[in-house]
Amino acid sequence: MTVLTIERLGQQGDGVAQGPIFVPLTLPGEVITGTPDGDSLSDMRIDRPSPDRVAPPCPHFRSCGGCQLQHASDPFVAQWKRDVVVTALSVHGIKTDVRPTLTSPALSRRRATFAARRTKKGAMVGFHARKSDAIIPVPSCVLLTPAVLAAQPVAEALAIAGASRKGALAVTVTDSLEGLDVAVSGGKPLDGPLRIVLAGLCETHRLARLTWEDELIGMRVPPAQRFGNAQVVPPPGTFLQATTHGQDTLTALVQEIVGPAKSVMDLFAGCGTFALPLSEIAEVHAVEGSQEMVAALDHGWRQTQGLKRVKSETRDLFRRPMLPDELAKVEAVVIDPPRAGAVAQIAELATARVPRIAHVSCNPQTFARDAATLCAAGYVLEWVQPVDQFRWSSHVELVGAFVLPHHARD
Repeated sequence: MTVLTIERLGQQGDGVAQGPIFVPLTLPGEVITGTPDGDSLSDMRIDRPSPDRVAPPCPHFRSCGGCQLQHASDPFVAQWKRDVVVTALSVHGIKTDVRPTLTSPALSRRRATFAARRTKKGAMVGFHARKSDAIIPVPSCVLLTPAVLAAQPVAEALAIAGASRKGALAVTVTDSLEGLDVAVSGGKPLDGPLRIVLAGLCETHRLARLTWEDELIGMRVPPAQRFGNAQVVPPPGTFLQATTHGQDTLTALVQEIVGPAKSVMDLFAGCGTFALPLSEIAEVHAVEGSQEMVAALDHGWRQTQGLKRVKSETRDLFRRPMLPDELAKVEAVVIDPPRAGAVAQIAELATARVPRIAHVSCNPQTFARDAATLCAAGYVLEWVQPVDQFRWSSHVELVGAFVLPHHARD
C-alpha cells in the first residue's frame, strides 16, 4: 500500500496526487492509502479526511455517475469553481473581479437523460454508473425537479415498447410549463404498430410531447418554456439552460452588462433565452445556426405583446461570423457559444469595437482564450460571475462583462 496526499482537484473533479495519480471522491489535503495502478489507485482508503468532507446527500452518489462532488461541502464546491475561473484567466495573464459563485438549489434540474434498457422481465431505468455503461436505478435524486424524477415509469414503458435488447434508449425528459417533453433516441425503427403503441403511451402518461428519433409521435399541448414575458416551444431535445434559476441568473447578469443599450445583437441566440427578455427594452438582432431554433424564437416573439423588434437570422457563425460592418451600429453584443468557444467571431468582435459585450460561457478555458483576444484589442474585463447550475458536478459556467473604454472606441 502507498500513502499519498491529495494536492488538488482536477478539471473532472477527481483528486490529484503526485504522479499524477487521479483519485475520484477525494479532496485536497486528504491523506489516503492504496495500490497504484497506472495513473489511478485501487483499494483506496482515506486515512485523514478533509474538514470540507461531508456526507453525500444522495444515497446513489457512490455508484451513480451523475455527480462528482457531493462528498464536498457547498462552500468548498463554490470556491473551487470560482478558483477554476481565476486559474483559467491567470494562464493568459488576466486579473479581474471574479465574483462568488451563484449556485442553483437542489431539486431544480429541469432536464435529464435517463438510460432505459429492456430486460427479460420488463425494463431497467436510471443513470449510467461512474465510468461504466451499467445502469444504476435512481428512485430518488437530489438534483432533478420532482416532475422529471417521476418520469422514470415513462422511460420504462418506452423501453418495453421500443428498445432493442442490444442497447439502451436515451430518454431525454424536459420539464415544461405544460408538462413533460420527452425525446427518445437509440430505439427500434418506427413502423405502424410501434407508432400506435407510442401514441398510446403519450396519452396514457399525459405527455406534452413525445418524439422518437426526431420524429413527432404526439403533442397533446405545446411544451412551452418562458423567456422573460415570452413563451417559446423549443424543438425536441434542443439546448436549454439546466435550471430555471440558472436561466434567470444568467439573464439578469446579461441585462446588467447590456444596461441601457437600445440595439443589441445576440450571437448563438438559441431559442431566445436572452434575446426575448432583452427585447422588452431594446431592439435585438438574434443570430443562431439552427433554423428550427430560430423559427421557435421568432414565433415566440410574434406571439408576445409589448416587445420591441427582434430580427432573427439563421447563420453558421463558425463559418460566417458577423463582420465589423454588420456590427457597426450595435451598442451591445451578447455571445453564448458552445464549449469550443468562438475564435472567428471573437476576432471580428475585437475589430468591430462594440462598446459592451456580455460573454456567456460553459468552458472557463475557452472563455479565457477569448477574453485574451478582446483584452488585447483594448477591452476591459470588468468582472466575471461564475454560475453553478450543474450542482455537485465539475461543470463551470460564467458570464463576463467586457467594456471598451471611450478612448479606445475610435
